[in-house]
This record gives sequence, C-alpha cells and structure tokens, in this order.
Amino acid sequence: MSAIDRPSGQQQPTPYDSAFLKACRREPVPHTPVWFMRQAGRSLPEYLKVREGIGMLDSCMRPELVKEITLQPVRRHGVDAAIYFSDIVVPLKAIGVDLDIKPGVGPVVAEPFRTRADLARLRDLTPDDVWYVTEAMGLLTAELGTTPLIGFAGAPFTLASYLVEGGPSRNHEHTKALMHADPELWADLLDRLAEITATFLTVQIEAGASAVQLFDSWAGALAPADYRRSVMPASAKVFETVAGYGVPRIHFGVGTGELLGLMGEAGADVVGVDWRVPMDEAARRVGPGKALQGNLDPAVLFAGPRAVEAAADEVLRAAAGLEGHVFNLGHGVLPTTDPDALTRLVAHVHERTAR
Repeated sequence: MSAIDRPSGQQQPTPYDSAFLKACRREPVPHTPVWFMRQAGRSLPEYLKVREGIGMLDSCMRPELVKEITLQPVRRHGVDAAIYFSDIVVPLKAIGVDLDIKPGVGPVVAEPFRTRADLARLRDLTPDDVWYVTEAMGLLTAELGTTPLIGFAGAPFTLASYLVEGGPSRNHEHTKALMHADPELWADLLDRLAEITATFLTVQIEAGASAVQLFDSWAGALAPADYRRSVMPASAKVFETVAGYGVPRIHFGVGTGELLGLMGEAGADVVGVDWRVPMDEAARRVGPGKALQGNLDPAVLFAGPRAVEAAADEVLRAAAGLEGHVFNLGHGVLPTTDPDALTRLVAHVHERTAR
C-alpha cells in the first residue's frame, strides 16, 4: 500500500486523511495545515548538534541521521507534514558530477557545463545510486504514522543553472546565454535533467513519500515567454512522469509572481507562492483547480509574536476563499530564526483556522 492510500476496514490509519493531504486535494480540512520549507535543520539547535563536523552532502547519505533531522521539527513544532532532509543536488552527486556544497556559498560545480560534450557527464540515475534515500524514507514512514512525508527535487532549470554557472548566480548570464544561443543543446540538457529528476522523485514516492515538491528556485529570473518556451516542457515532463502515483505535486519558485499561472499549467496540483504576491491575487493568476501554498515573509518571524500573528492573520484572510490552502513561508526558514517563533506560529494558525 502506498503512503497515500485511503485506509479501509481495520487497517492502520495512514496519512491519507491528514489535513495536509486534504488541503492539497482541495477537500475540507479540520484546520489549515502548516509546514515550513527548510524546517528540517537550519534554525534548530538540535540540528546543529547532530550535524556538527559532518558535511552537508555526507549528512544526506546517512539514513539514521536523515531520519533524525527530518523528525526534529515535527516533534518540536507540531507541523502537519515532514519534509525529507536532503538537497537538490543530491541526484547530481549520485551520478558522479563533481560538486560540493560549500558553507555560506551553496552548491559549487568543479567543471561547469557549457558544451554538448558535457551532456555525457549526465548518466541515468538508478534507485541503487540513492539507496540511502529509500532506506531513510522507510525509517521515517515507520515513525511518522499519520504525518505525511514530503519528498522533493530540484527542477530541471534550477539544476541546469547550477551546472552551467558552476554555482549560485545573481544574473544567470551563462545559463541564459546557452538557452538563447543554442536552443537545441539547452533543450537536450533540460530533458536529461528532467529524466534524472523524475527518477529521483519516483524513488521517494515508492519509498513512502505522500507528496512531492519541485523546487525551481531560480525560475524567477526568467521572463514568462522564456519560461514557457524553454523551461516549462521539462518541468511538465517531471510532473507527468510521476502523475500515475496519485500523490500531490507541489511546484515552488522564488520571485515567480509573473510565472504562477504557467507553473500551475506545468502540471502541479499545488502552486507555492512567495511573499511578494497576496494569496487571493495568486489564486487569480493560477486559476481554478489548484491548491495554493504560502506565503508569510520569513523575515517577519524576527518581528516579535504580535507582529507575526498579525502577518499570519493577513495571509489567512487573503487565503480564505481558496479551494485549498497549505500555510507556509514564502521561502525557507532563515538560519537565525528563533525556533520558538515557528512553534508559536503553527499553534496560532491551527487555533485561528480550527473548524
């Protein structure tokens, strides 16, 4: 039985009837569900303690450690879903791309991808390449019970940007230059990355993920026409590949207010919204038939309890008419966030929206 099958008879309860999955399916919920991007780690002292002396990528390959880090915010904050602890470059590392995650910088690729010959460096991903993901997810689903586990991956455009730029970029000039100068090579690169990404999500779903999120972190750098022509087909391929599993598919990017409709059109069931667009306006841009996720500004968490509650209430008011709403931040938890602010926020949203 998959992680989202509806329980029947005397079977043990599953995550199927959780508030999170109901909201993703646009069904009535007992309260608005809450989880946070980057809740697994970053701001928690217990996370810093267990990660001490262990590199990021090494951490992602230790199933027991992954289980512990993923569970920490569920225990502490009472969130409605767990997000698997990993990184978007894990599948690239698993197929032999020479990269590392440098503290304070992010993923850095030793030899950037610039030519057709570089495509040969992207072989197919197999489940055996990421055996630790299957093992860790098995450990997690055994402990999480009815709490859903969200799997995730980086979208083809964002992975391509890291590969072509060689690391994080403010302007993505090499990436955009390749996209416009050699559309055929660009399309082949994104298609290859779509296959790798789809396999990575498939592994997670088959190991027990109740939902998956595709992070297109850098898509906000694109004009809508470029996104539709040069990026959307690859993201759509990822979503289509995993559609048969029936798990909710979430699509999120930063600075993507002008792309929200297209991101939903790519095949997502839930569209993530950053803090720049109010939820009611986001719903207008996305159109009917999709749930939305978001969208408190992560920086507001530094403003004190009363200000946080007021800002959260504003998000909830804007989301009041949505078909389905998952409360989240408009981006990931900032590293210096007070964990107690997150715990209070979860309780506040649950209390305000109890039906």
